[in-house]
Amino acid sequence: MQSDKPIIYQLFPRLYTNTCENCVANGDITTNGVGKMNEIDDVVLASIKKLGITHVWYTGVIEHAQATTYPGITPDNHHVVKGKAGSPYAIKDYYDIDPDIAVDVDNRLGEFRSLVERTHRAGMKVIIDFVPNHVARHYHSDAKPEGVTDFGDGDDSSQVFSPDNNFYYIQEPFAPYIDLGEGDDRYSEQPAKATGNDCFSAHPNCNDWYETVKLNYGINYANHTWHFSPIPDTWQKMLHIIEYWIEQGVDGFRCDMAFMVPVQFWNWMIPQVKEKHPDVIFIAEIYDCHIYRQYLFDGHFDYLYDKVNLYDTVRGITCGFASAALITHCWHVTEGISHRMLNFLENHDEQRIASPQFAGDAFKGIPALILSATISTGPYMIYAGQELGEKAADAEGFSGMDGRTTIFDYWSVPSLRRWYNGGACNGKKSTKEEKELRKIYAKVLNMCNKEKAISQGGFFDLMYVNYENLDASRQFAYLRHHGNEVLLAVVNFANEPAKVKITIPEHALSCTPLTEGTHQVKELIHNAKGAFKIKANTPFDINIPANDAVIWKFTIKAQ
Repeated sequence: MQSDKPIIYQLFPRLYTNTCENCVANGDITTNGVGKMNEIDDVVLASIKKLGITHVWYTGVIEHAQATTYPGITPDNHHVVKGKAGSPYAIKDYYDIDPDIAVDVDNRLGEFRSLVERTHRAGMKVIIDFVPNHVARHYHSDAKPEGVTDFGDGDDSSQVFSPDNNFYYIQEPFAPYIDLGEGDDRYSEQPAKATGNDCFSAHPNCNDWYETVKLNYGINYANHTWHFSPIPDTWQKMLHIIEYWIEQGVDGFRCDMAFMVPVQFWNWMIPQVKEKHPDVIFIAEIYDCHIYRQYLFDGHFDYLYDKVNLYDTVRGITCGFASAALITHCWHVTEGISHRMLNFLENHDEQRIASPQFAGDAFKGIPALILSATISTGPYMIYAGQELGEKAADAEGFSGMDGRTTIFDYWSVPSLRRWYNGGACNGKKSTKEEKELRKIYAKVLNMCNKEKAISQGGFFDLMYVNYENLDASRQFAYLRHHGNEVLLAVVNFANEPAKVKITIPEHALSCTPLTEGTHQVKELIHNAKGAFKIKANTPFDINIPANDAVIWKFTIKAQ
C-alpha cells in the first residue's frame, strides 16, 4: 500500500466525452451518441491531473450486457438488460472491453491498453471495476484466453448447489415479475439461476438485480455450510481474471459489493496477487461498519468505502438533518483504520450534491468536501462532474429524474460537455459558477497531497473543549499535524458566516508540535495571512465564511 494519499477520479468513458446536446429519453447509441476511450487523450488527462488526481477509476470498461448489436459479439436479450446501454455491473465477458467505447471495435482491447499508457504517461494510475459477486444473465466470453472455460460450462444444473458449480440453480423456469417478451423475442432460462442480489427465487421483481446471476463461491445458503476445500472453481477463475487485467497495465481494482463474497476468498486471492504485484491496490465496496476490520485484516484489502459512516453523516449535516458533532463519532468508529478508509461525496450510486434530492447547490457541499478530504490520510474520491456542480437534472430513460447520473442509458452530461468543449478542456463554455467550483476542488485536492499534515500526519479532534465556543451542530474543529507543521481546520456547515472562539487544550500542545506563543500563520483555502496567540485552554477568534472552511497553517520554529 502506497504512503501518499490517493486522490481518485471516477469517470465513465461512455459519458465523459459524449458531446450530444440533444439526447432523448431512452435514445439509442445512434440518437444519443457515446463517449470513446480514444477521446480521453493527453489534453483530457492533463486537465484531470491538474485537479490533483493520482488515480483514474475507469467505470464501465469491461464488456457488459447492452442492447446494441455488434458483429462477432454474442447479442443480449434486451428484456434482461437495464436500459439500452446496460448496467456496467452486469458483466458478460470478463476478458473483453465494452465495444460501445471503442472507435475500432475489433481493436477495443488495444484502445484500452493505449488509454492505460496515456494515463500512466500523464502521471496517474488506473483503477477498473472487479465485479466478483455476479455476472450478466447471459454470460459468454468471446475473448477468453486459450484454456479458459466460461462460468457455468461444467455445471450440473440439476443441483441447486454443488461446490463444483459456478452458479446456483432454482429447479423451475425463470419467471420474474418483468416482461420477458413473446415468441422468438422471449428470454428463457431453464432452470432459473439465482439472481445477483441473493434472490434465490425464480421470480425476482423489478427492484431485484434481475439482469444478473449470483456466482457460487462454495457457500450452500440452504444450510449455511462452507465448501472451500478443495478451492472452488469460481475462486480460480476470478484469480485468473485479476491477473489478466494486471497484465493489461491496470494498477488497482474497485471491488463491487465485496462483502457479498466470502472474506475467505479475499484472504486467499489478494495475498497471491500481492506477492507478484505488491503495488496493485484493492478497494472494497462495503456497507457495514461492523465488518470493516474483518475485510481489512482477514480480507487484506488496502482500502474500504466509508459510506455508511462518514458519507452518510456529512450528507445529513449538509442537508441540515444531523449535527456536526456526530463527526467525532465517525472518527471513533474508524480509529486505527482511518488511513484505510476511502471518503467521497459522490459516485455513480449516490445523488449529486447539486441535485434537489441532496443539497440543491454544489457550493453547499464545500464544507463536506474539505472535511472529508482532509480529516484523514486515507484516499479521497470524486465523481466526474462533481467538480463542476453537475445537477443530474435529467430523466434519461431507464434512469429517471432521481438526482443521479445514469449508468444505464446513452447520455451526455451537461457540465462535463461544457468543460470538455470538443476536446479543448478549457472551460470556455462552462458557466462562471462551474469554473469557480472547479478552482475550489483543484485547490483542496492538490492541498491534500502537498500538505504532509494531511497526506501523512496525525489527527486531533478539538470538539471536546469547544462545544461552548461554537455551534457544534454546524461547526467542527480539528488539527492535522506532521513534523513541525500544524493545520487548524474549522468547518462551517451553516448558511451564514460564523465568528467562533477556538480553544487549544493543553493535551493538544503535548501531542502535536504546536507551542504557546504568537505564531504567524497562513490560510490555505482563501490565501489569507494572520497571527494567532496560542495559550493552552485560552480561546481566540476565528472567522469562517458561510458554507465553507478555513485551514490555518502553523510552521513551528525549532526551539
